[in-house]
Amino acid sequence: MATRAPDRPTAVPRHRSERFSRQLAYRLDVKASPYAYVMPFLLVFCAFGLFPLVYTAWVSLHDWTLLSDVHKFVGLDNFAFLLGDEYFWNATFNTVSIGLVSTVPQLLLAIWLAHLLNRPLRAQTLFRVTLLLPNVTSVVAVVVIFSQLFGRDYGLINWVLSWFGVGAIDWNAGTASSHVAISTMIMWRWTGYNALIFLAAMQAVPRDLYEAATIDGASGFTQLRKITIPMIKPTIVFVVVTSTIGAMQVVAEPLLFGTYSPTGGPDRQYQTLSLFIYENFAKLDFGYASAISWMMFVFIVIAAGINYLLTRRSGGNLT
Repeated sequence: MATRAPDRPTAVPRHRSERFSRQLAYRLDVKASPYAYVMPFLLVFCAFGLFPLVYTAWVSLHDWTLLSDVHKFVGLDNFAFLLGDEYFWNATFNTVSIGLVSTVPQLLLAIWLAHLLNRPLRAQTLFRVTLLLPNVTSVVAVVVIFSQLFGRDYGLINWVLSWFGVGAIDWNAGTASSHVAISTMIMWRWTGYNALIFLAAMQAVPRDLYEAATIDGASGFTQLRKITIPMIKPTIVFVVVTSTIGAMQVVAEPLLFGTYSPTGGPDRQYQTLSLFIYENFAKLDFGYASAISWMMFVFIVIAAGINYLLTRRSGGNLT
């Protein structure tokens, strides 16, 4: 009786193999390609964002100076000394004061300008480009010009105030006056930029709402308060948070306004946190400067969180 040969494994049809390969390639494309697209950003962020942040935290725990090759580990001593440093709290007060004086009027004016440009106007492109010009102007040129405008003896601002019987103000010497002068520079640079962001959000609001409000007799200010601002609330939250972060990091305006003095005037009347960090870096005290940087980071997170919560609870009604 003849023996039966063992069965050979059935070959997979070629079309089934090709279909499996296509399905596998499709799954890899859907699952893996998004990570491949964002990988360049992640690499750059880790190299220039995350690593400096972690390394700064490590330096803040040491008595780190370039004058010595030995960097002694001191734990939280830098932070303990920082909390008792009156110069640190003075810089914190100046930062908050300049931030409030510059940010609040700036955002309100930006919303109003965006509302005006959102209407049918001739030469709209010209007006939009004009709003962006202060932002692209060199900060050095801005501070030089405004320093002349706020000059004590021959400044244009004091000349105009003299019409109303106001004496010459030494804008650089006083705390309140220097804060107003620096805040004016910041407002001039960033109001138009924020206005364009608000304008982009306003153009997404349905025009039917404005037409219905006009038929009902609503004024332009009422439409702004009842329609525009509630509809662009996410953009308002974004701009408030980014403006808060920018206000906490102000360094160029007070540095140049004080003729390149990192102390922010003889009495430190307008020294911000960023200037205080720069001063300690100039002293080569990297450990203490890193501790200040981390405290400023904590302040920025807290301030941004508070602004976010307040803006969300207000429902976007800022006026």
